[in-house]
Amino acid sequence: QVHVEESGGGLVQPGGSLRLSCATSGSILDFKGMGWYRRAAGKEREWVATITSYGSATYADSVRGRFLVSRDSATDTGYLQMNHLQPEDTAVYYCVRAGERPSIDYWGQGTQVTVSA
Repeated sequence: QVHVEESGGGLVQPGGSLRLSCATSGSILDFKGMGWYRRAAGKEREWVATITSYGSATYADSVRGRFLVSRDSATDTGYLQMNHLQPEDTAVYYCVRAGERPSIDYWGQGTQVTVSA
């Protein structure tokens, strides 16, 4: 069974930074891609960023230039570096690990990020 877990969330002041981590355990050996999503209170889930198996990253317009997605292949750990955080970034952030295409994805439980003075 594959288990995905995010960590690194918390309370940060406007203009501050946080780095989220995404760890994967279980019977999965290859990397097919990883995505980050978020869900703010009262809103539906929103796509944030994606990193492909060859390291290409894409970002939502709302975070482009502020967020950076990366992966450490040695530990199979994904990261979302969030800079210049704003109150609008407050949400539960989710990591998703791509499994067998096109039907399988593995989701974490989410980690809360709160941006407030």
